[in-house]
Amino acid sequence: MSSINLIESFQEFKDFKNIDRPTMMSVLEDVFRSMIRKKYGTDENCDVIVNTDNGDLEIWRTRMVMEDGFSEDDDLEIELAEVNKIDPDLEVGDEYVELITLESFGRRAILAARQTLVSKILELEKDEIFKKYKDRVGEVVTGEVYQVWKKETLVLDDEGNELLLPKTEQIPADYFKKGDHVKAVVHKVDMMNSNPKIIISRTAPEFLQRLFEQEVPEIFDGLITIKKIVREPGERAKVAVESYDDRIDPVGACVGMKGSRIHGIVRELKNENIDVINYTNNIQLYIQRALSPAKITSIKLDDEKKTAAVYLKPDQVSLAIGRGGHNIKLAGKLTGYEIDVYREAGENEEDVDIEEFSDEIDGWIIDEFKRIGLDTAKSVLALSVGELVKRTDLEEETIKEVLSILQAEFE
Repeated sequence: MSSINLIESFQEFKDFKNIDRPTMMSVLEDVFRSMIRKKYGTDENCDVIVNTDNGDLEIWRTRMVMEDGFSEDDDLEIELAEVNKIDPDLEVGDEYVELITLESFGRRAILAARQTLVSKILELEKDEIFKKYKDRVGEVVTGEVYQVWKKETLVLDDEGNELLLPKTEQIPADYFKKGDHVKAVVHKVDMMNSNPKIIISRTAPEFLQRLFEQEVPEIFDGLITIKKIVREPGERAKVAVESYDDRIDPVGACVGMKGSRIHGIVRELKNENIDVINYTNNIQLYIQRALSPAKITSIKLDDEKKTAAVYLKPDQVSLAIGRGGHNIKLAGKLTGYEIDVYREAGENEEDVDIEEFSDEIDGWIIDEFKRIGLDTAKSVLALSVGELVKRTDLEEETIKEVLSILQAEFE
């Protein structure tokens, strides 16, 4: 054969998706040079010519013609009598160039080369996948669910690369089955035992940010900046935005006409409640906006301790705290202040500080109520047993006992 067609000889190459042909041919040349060294002792006098367009490879070996009996190295030299059997026109001092065929290496050497080649290409492909996704951390990807396990879901991208979506990176309401399409952000890329491990996430704040960039052109164009995002995945999120153009209302642009822009994001996040807030350097106003939809009466700040005492009317306390305490927790994360909520007693309204019951109620139980902004007897009584169980770490029986003690105060 006049040349070796590598693509035909090594059919495994068709399975490699992430390796460009020039790189693959370079690896092939290295493998064939290794074969040459094993057979002839050196590859210095061999030219390996690779055609990257059609996969052809030619190996040419050059030896110096020597007088009979004067050849010291048959790998580099050939005697005149031997070479004249092939080409009678050659003389001492000439170079004898011959084409090396694939068959001349032997079946065993070819099989070994094939195995080495596949191993090298696989290793190279893994490196390429790792580099590709390392550069895509923070980007949104869409893939198809291939397998669902208890602790994670295996997703394949459009090239068949494996992406892992751990349960911890899924929204609680997420439910996937084989064949479903999943959208997530590339969260982390590591090499584990020489294999790329690509973790994707639907709970990371970056995922919500990318969804906003896709839905809101002003954010994508840089006219509106997302200053900060905090999330309780599947429950609530708060997004602080700022506009560099006074003519653009950043909150209105993010929400869209009749909520047209934000509805798609909410659906993708399984009905996560998203509060879009206008960012400001005025910390009092920022905290007030962060506690939306509650209306605040007054705020006392301690800038050194980064704490804020927020006073609200009784009917606004539960709004400020939010279901499961998510609203006040996220407001604290967004503003960087630890927020304590206090209920303002109305005129002529009798109430009792919850600390007054310390002789009947354990201190740690009182602290648990105060942690969620319930610092008076009536503020606790205003909520149902079920709501209190949800918001605190207390048992139902404990809460019922507390309620009966507080109720007795007003009978």
